[in-house]
Amino acid sequence: MIFNSLIFLKFIAVFGLLYFALKGRARTALMLVASYFFYGWWDWRFLSLIVISTIIDFLVSIKMEETDDKAIRKKLLWISMAVNLGFLAFFKYYNFFAASFHDMAANMGFEPSDMTMKIILPMGISFYTFQTMSYTIDVYRGDLKAEKDWLKFATFVSFFPQLVAGPIVRASDFLPQFQKTHNFDWDRLISGLGRVFWGFYKKVAVADSIATIVDQVWATPDVHSSSYVLVGVILYSFQIYLDFSGYSDIAIGLARIFGFDFPENFKTPYFSKGFSEFWKRWHISLSSWLRDYLYIPLGGNRGGSYFTYRNLMITMLLGGLWHGANWTFVFWGFLHGSYLILERFVGQPIGRFMKKSVGVPKWLWAGVSILTVYILTNVAWIFFRSENFGKAMSIFERLASFDNFNFSSIPNKFLIAKGFLLIGILLFIEVSNFKFHYNSIALKKPALGAAMFAILLLLVALFGTFGGGAFIYFQF
Repeated sequence: MIFNSLIFLKFIAVFGLLYFALKGRARTALMLVASYFFYGWWDWRFLSLIVISTIIDFLVSIKMEETDDKAIRKKLLWISMAVNLGFLAFFKYYNFFAASFHDMAANMGFEPSDMTMKIILPMGISFYTFQTMSYTIDVYRGDLKAEKDWLKFATFVSFFPQLVAGPIVRASDFLPQFQKTHNFDWDRLISGLGRVFWGFYKKVAVADSIATIVDQVWATPDVHSSSYVLVGVILYSFQIYLDFSGYSDIAIGLARIFGFDFPENFKTPYFSKGFSEFWKRWHISLSSWLRDYLYIPLGGNRGGSYFTYRNLMITMLLGGLWHGANWTFVFWGFLHGSYLILERFVGQPIGRFMKKSVGVPKWLWAGVSILTVYILTNVAWIFFRSENFGKAMSIFERLASFDNFNFSSIPNKFLIAKGFLLIGILLFIEVSNFKFHYNSIALKKPALGAAMFAILLLLVALFGTFGGGAFIYFQF
């Protein structure tokens, strides 16, 4: 079941009525049943994976809290890690490593048998696996008390708004919210609906509208002009941003309506002046997870430059692999790891020199930095979007050839103009929102809030693509 489908609108209407009609544990039970129904609508067989992970982590965390024996606590943690990472490794990475081993052995002159299997990737497995792992690790570290109520814990693991594509919500943020009484609240409804409509604008009106151009470019880059390929690359950077952040907006808005607060997942990342800043503004719930549970345990920036660079690269390589079982994702992570290292080694000293010694105006250096980060991010996105290195190289070759690099060689001019116009509207609203805080104004002035909702709905209705296209991050 996906947000931009008719069945989901029916589902959320029924759920909302029942949710506010019930109280206490009956409401929590409804949340759990509805979440399992939501996920099972796609393929009920994979509900067993969520249930098994939930039971294992629930029992393990309680047992860890009951003992002070470090050896036993560590064994219990490894049980949890083995189950969760075992599921993730088998369903998401088995064929990837089996095929890689087969190709490597064949290149060495051997004739290995095909060890790959027909495996369906469970939707959202990377997200809920990281979510429940963070809980177990926090209990092991003593940063969080084990949850004794299985109903609440199971709901935390599977709550449907963010179950499939995040944001990755920490137990320390989610579980305490069960202590609050979530009565119907008009302010939360207005604020939540505004966020939901904004998410639909991003996904349906913009991301899905430009998807056609992007798909054409990546399907057959060799037949298109360099200018059209460049347009496709630029549009993909916005497609993936708006598709993913749109999902996060809808998830955050839905949770807010029902009384729960989810963390922000995106903060205008393409206005970042450096890659450290970029990863504080892009997929924040994942980047903070990797920081807290991988980068810092590896040593973080302790131990000197070499170890800092090593830890950054390991973190980004595994972050790339998290996104998918493909070497192009790993290389995407390698590029971002390299960007972070170069920023520390070269970028920061150059920035200080340009501003202090050369006297470059601060605003000019900021603009150059933003443009540089955006261009290099697009370079990495080419590998992220490509199913193999050959397709990525085809994109780069077309860009470098400058073949028919002119406006007249670009087809679909109206669709492209529409896409950039909608992107322009979106960026203007996002940037100006930092100053005017539209959501707060909508809460204080209901008439203005109603007008804002109407405008968003009109934009979605006029420019939306209603094909029920799945969100990009469902595949991760």
